[in-house]
Amino acid sequence: MTTTPQGPQHTGHAPHGSGPRSGGDRPRKPRRQYVRKRKVCRFCVDKVDYIDYKNADLLATFILDRGKVIPRRITGTCARHQRWLKVAIKRARNIALLPFAAGA
Repeated sequence: MTTTPQGPQHTGHAPHGSGPRSGGDRPRKPRRQYVRKRKVCRFCVDKVDYIDYKNADLLATFILDRGKVIPRRITGTCARHQRWLKVAIKRARNIALLPFAAGA
């Protein structure tokens, strides 16, 4: 909105909160508080000192069917064990225990 000597003029824009999606005068619902359960590293719980690259069944649970390594925010693995896991998966792939990518 601009001001001229004749008074305020509209520039064609609607004021905030008056569009078709604004919801009108309805009160907003209070958002529920979502408390995420803290994920724990399964290797720390089991006190694992070394992740064996020859254990393909264990390593396969940490890769997707496309061949990607599942990130630690999803698995809950700590940073140290995620690095060990990454190295073990790479070694298992090099000796053909795990696939590099999904079979086409």
